[in-house]
Amino acid sequence: MALDIQALYKDAVIFGIDHNENHLDEAIALGVINYKANLESLADADFVIVSVPVDAAIDLLPKILDLIPDSALVFETGSTKNPICQAVENHPKRKNFMATHPIAGTEFSGPSAAIRGLFAGKTNIICEVEKTTFKLQEKALQLFHDLGMRIRYMEPKSHDKHIAYVSHLSHISSFMLGKTVIEKEKHESDIFDMAGSGFESTVRLAKSSPAMWTPIFKQNKKQVVETLEEYIANLSQFKRLLEEDNYDAIFSEMESVNRIREILNGMKK
Repeated sequence: MALDIQALYKDAVIFGIDHNENHLDEAIALGVINYKANLESLADADFVIVSVPVDAAIDLLPKILDLIPDSALVFETGSTKNPICQAVENHPKRKNFMATHPIAGTEFSGPSAAIRGLFAGKTNIICEVEKTTFKLQEKALQLFHDLGMRIRYMEPKSHDKHIAYVSHLSHISSFMLGKTVIEKEKHESDIFDMAGSGFESTVRLAKSSPAMWTPIFKQNKKQVVETLEEYIANLSQFKRLLEEDNYDAIFSEMESVNRIREILNGMKK
């Protein structure tokens, strides 16, 4: 986002705040940020983009809101929204905050993972937009428009329920498939020689940061457990059909799921 903001707004100056000094040095070297800063520097901010693990965001956001000027907008980009919104709901500067979730990213992390054009054509979920003052809503929406994002409004609880299916469950599946294969590889060393593009694409998310994803699973535990129960039930049914040699039913199961291709293609239009 910082890279695209610099490309869109030639006068923009990007300050970076991070507890990891090496990240800041790397971000400057790569041109992601212009200068290092600290929390006290927020007194001069126009936008504050909070992109940290969601457990850290809960502690950090009230401190940030304490320090910003009345004209500044703070938005947080994590993958859970209800706990985040609850953390700031009674803050005197709640009107300066916008809860967002840009549905974009890769499995990589750190300054070197920054890429240009990441958000073009991607959906950005905004929660409780009515609690952000209108002037700052306009400011945010202009930025998101310039970045090429589509906007969707959703209540925090609904967001967390739906994202558990389409994102959190996907990551768990990827982590556990990777775990299964790694454990098998201890006994069959040539297993990765047989891994094709299907395996690679399915376990891509297993390269994601545990420091980011463990707090997400913790904050969204109830919804994630419900999705896992449904997923495990479907896996168990598939296993039972195999044991029963019921290949007609297996064919029908897979054929019925093929329509997901139409759904995903429709989303891209």
